Amino acid sequence: MIRFLFRKVLYGFLILMGINLLTFVLFFKLNTPDDMARMQLGGKRLTPAAIEQWKAERGYDRALFYDEQHSGVQALTNTLFFDTTAHLMTFDFGRADSGRNISTEMARRAIPSLALALPSFVIGMACSIALALMLAFFRGSYLDFWGTLVCVVLMSISSLFFIVAGQFLMSKVLQWLPVSGYSDQADAWRFLLMPIAISVVAGLGGQVRFNRAVFLEEIDKDYVRTARAKGLSQVRVLLGHVLRNALIPIISSSVAIIPLLFMGSLIVESFFSIPGLGSYLIEAIGSQDFAIVRSMVFVGSFLYIVGLILTDLCYAWADPRIRLQ
Repeated sequence: MIRFLFRKVLYGFLILMGINLLTFVLFFKLNTPDDMARMQLGGKRLTPAAIEQWKAERGYDRALFYDEQHSGVQALTNTLFFDTTAHLMTFDFGRADSGRNISTEMARRAIPSLALALPSFVIGMACSIALALMLAFFRGSYLDFWGTLVCVVLMSISSLFFIVAGQFLMSKVLQWLPVSGYSDQADAWRFLLMPIAISVVAGLGGQVRFNRAVFLEEIDKDYVRTARAKGLSQVRVLLGHVLRNALIPIISSSVAIIPLLFMGSLIVESFFSIPGLGSYLIEAIGSQDFAIVRSMVFVGSFLYIVGLILTDLCYAWADPRIRLQ
């Protein structure tokens, strides 16, 4: 198991370094430090001295990957890529190009993201398991047919449609909930209720179909037929045997989704003006703030890789044969 874990951690580290390199290359391929300076300083008619001063204050006046003014190891270490990567690996995100502390801002925005994502995850998981069990219980019936059809329709509709339709119906027509906004007071539920409901409905189709397939696979196994032969009811077989054994792949697949709980939802937070991590990343991309973008991408990639490693460990614990692969 130790060798298995070490191999997965090594693969994860290499992937994290590759993502960091790709992010760095793509960002500076599209935006030069001069463009970033003009964006942050808010004007096109800036003096070259002001641009150079802005770049020097943030370290963008250095070479990107290779410093020709130095030789040997210093030619690689005295670069913007090495410096930013070294700080990221120690989770020192520094300051944004606008001057704010990135770690402080991420900690503040993590609370609204969790308030939105955590209930959406728990409610969506509970609803998808319950509906999938019901469809598996009535397998081959009209309920199963129409339920599967509804899941396919939900998977085919963009989440943007649910957002726009929900805002129009609940805010404009019925006037029950605010269109957008956020509050850290006791009335925060009024701003989170509609985004949570839309997040659950938008992801329900795919989750129900996946869980239904897992349940149907378990139903056809020998231990289920043995339980039925002993006289157990269909409900007891589903809840006491099928559900318990099917939770292993369901929980393992859900581990990879957990990092998204910390990173927030880009689309939902932006449309509902929720000051979470998702909207933080969108704002950074719009303002070409590379310091925030690289930090958010790094944290998101790190959490996702940790989730995948935990998923592999769950499978390795459930099936020792995987450790040998």
